[in-house]
Parts: sequence; C-alpha cells; structure tokens
Amino acid sequence: MSESRIDSSKRTWLIASGCAGAVGGIATAVPFVSTFQPSEKAKAAGAPVEVDISSLQEGEKLTVEWRGKPVWIVRRSKEQVAELPSLDSQLADPKSLRNPDEFTPEYARNEARSIKPEVLVVVGICTHLGCSPTDKFHAGPQPSLPDDWKGGFFCPCHGSTFDMAGRVYKNKPAPDNLEVPPHMYLSDTRLLIGDDKKA
Repeated sequence: MSESRIDSSKRTWLIASGCAGAVGGIATAVPFVSTFQPSEKAKAAGAPVEVDISSLQEGEKLTVEWRGKPVWIVRRSKEQVAELPSLDSQLADPKSLRNPDEFTPEYARNEARSIKPEVLVVVGICTHLGCSPTDKFHAGPQPSLPDDWKGGFFCPCHGSTFDMAGRVYKNKPAPDNLEVPPHMYLSDTRLLIGDDKKA
C-alpha cells in the first residue's frame, strides 16, 4: 500500500515538473519566435503611402518617401504628354518592354507610363548607379543637355537623361527607364503609393 502511495506521489511530481517545464519552454520560445516578426518601424517603412495631389499644379513635382526611396509625382502639361510619342526613336525602351515586371506595372505600359496621362509617378533613382536625377522640365538648350531638349530628368553623376515619362534616352549609362512603383487612385485627388490591389 505504501508502495502505491510513493508511485502516486512520484507521478504527481513528474506531471507537475513536466507542466512547469512546458510552460517555461513556451515562455522562452514566444519572445524568440517574435523576433522573426517585422518591427512596427519596418512595417511602416514598407507600408503604402497615401498622398493628396489636389494642390499639385501643372509643371510641379511632389516628392514622397516610400520604402526609403523618393517617389516623384509630376503633373505634366497637355503639351508635354502630347509630345511623348515623337521621342520614341530617341529612347532606349520607348514602350517599357525591357524588364517590365521590375520597372513598369501593366497599367503603366503606355506612352505616358501612367494611369492618368497628366500625372507621372516614378521612383526618383537613376537605374544606373542609384543617383538621383534632377528636374529639367523646361524645353530648350541647357548646359549638359541637347539643344532640342523637350524636358525631363538629367542625372548629373554620369549623364543619363530621361524624358517626361521617365524613359531613358539611347546610348546613356542607365540601362532602364525610371521605375514606376505600384500605385492606385483612391479618388481623383488621392494617390496610394505602394499598393495597386483593389480590395
């Protein structure tokens, strides 16, 4: 009878210590596993950015940050949009067919490289070595640019030039057009940068 009591008390002790060990193991594992989850700062860095473009005037550029990169939103004039097809023969990839999945979403694979022709949305980083081109929106002769310049972007680091749709000119160091990030319109005046999936 006493032997049965000992076995019973051992069993209780083993169950209790086993439970304590399991609880301790879970308590140790939860913080460890949670380190694999992205931090709030990391989530925010990759999160879509909502932008109000209601005050953006023709010929102006607005810059926002998305995933640590500058995204340019440019309101082009009707003349600038109309002129885009005439530049095709001077461009390296006028139809944005080179690396389209990386640089141009399907809805921007058009002459204006945009959802709305007058609004250009591109990442402001040169596809050559990651420099940031400067605005050269005004047409005409300018230092380091051709005399028949129609407006666009100029990368002073190595001389790459891009038109008003962010398309790179031929024989320049930049291998690709400027990237068009995923984006969508929430309304006529509100853009969402970083997401193009309608719920």
